[in-house]
Amino acid sequence: MPKTKNAKSEKSGKTGKSGKPDKTGANGGSAKASQKDSKANKPGKAAKVIAPKAAPDEQGLDFPRAWVEFADPADEEQVFRCDLTWLTSRWHCIFGSGCQGIRAGRADDGCCTLGAHFSDEEDEQRVAGFVAQLTPDIWQHHEVGTDSGWTQEDEDGERQTRRWEGSCIFQNRPGFAGGAGCSLHILALRQGREPLETKPDVCWQLPVRRTYEWIERPDDTKILQVSIGEYDRRGWGPGGHDLHWWCTSATSAHGAGKPVYLSYEPELRELMGPAAYDILVGLCEQRLASQLPLVAPHPADPGV
Repeated sequence: MPKTKNAKSEKSGKTGKSGKPDKTGANGGSAKASQKDSKANKPGKAAKVIAPKAAPDEQGLDFPRAWVEFADPADEEQVFRCDLTWLTSRWHCIFGSGCQGIRAGRADDGCCTLGAHFSDEEDEQRVAGFVAQLTPDIWQHHEVGTDSGWTQEDEDGERQTRRWEGSCIFQNRPGFAGGAGCSLHILALRQGREPLETKPDVCWQLPVRRTYEWIERPDDTKILQVSIGEYDRRGWGPGGHDLHWWCTSATSAHGAGKPVYLSYEPELRELMGPAAYDILVGLCEQRLASQLPLVAPHPADPGV
């Protein structure tokens, strides 16, 4: 089963020293040593997970990508590694307009079928503040949620939004007078906010993925590499290969007027910080302004 909790390492907020992963591993050893230990315990080739064939609309997982790396102007110990193939692609969310959903027979759910795992207690508390502002006219399941709760624990004891009648309790079903889709998203738009303020971290970050890795350099210094890229099927963990459909490499979800780095500006500013985002914009513009054929375009984009 895919897990939205796999996004927990991509905690929201501007990157900075206070939010960095520790340079040491969980057992107090170096990050490098921890990586070696994990390799030593790695299962043999016989245990390799083989990804099933993607849906016809999808272009697969492994294709050439153009990455760029630059120093974080707000933190000398940090560098960004960004996937320009994804960030300059023409992906856009097609929820309710062709989205096939992650579970067969439940296209109207989009990617909300499993509910959303909270990244941490702060994430849950932030969302709770906006749940208190939801009213029955914009939250279809207001009565259920307020009477018996809107959170639950999964089989591993991880906290998440409650699943109600097959999907996230905050998802308004088609035909609801207040509008179909996420009630927390609708609340944000009504209040003139960005949805990233009201929704769980994993919900507003998808399908952009932020990961961290401490890199040991030849001079024995360490740098935190922050990668910004596509949240593809693998981002969900092993269960991601079992999704009925996933949009990031689907041709039906590529065709937006704006590339991702512009359409997801608020989210990227929050994930990277404003100074780093401005650098990213410049690099994306240089890429798109090139007179040569685009190097490593996204295969799901129109005309590729």
